[in-house]
Amino acid sequence: MAEEASILVGQKPVMSYVLATVIQFNQGAKRVALKARGRAISKAVDAAEIVRTRFLQDQVAISAVKIGSEKVGEPGKERLVSTIEIILEKKV
Repeated sequence: MAEEASILVGQKPVMSYVLATVIQFNQGAKRVALKARGRAISKAVDAAEIVRTRFLQDQVAISAVKIGSEKVGEPGKERLVSTIEIILEKKV
């Protein structure tokens, strides 16, 4: 199993992403990145906090949070959408 995993957060319920994150850690990942943009940002934050506080309390910490924006849409109708990447890392 790779030491780093990435989960793209979208329209599913928050607990789907929590479960996916916990599974990645249980399969041997040392670092999991939750990536989201737009309205899904709040789900990514919720999923990271649920994993950190309820499921893997003393085992996982948030090591980094990266925010930014990217252009989406057709040329002439482009708009900026906010993005976030929350990196959860296993404690040693």
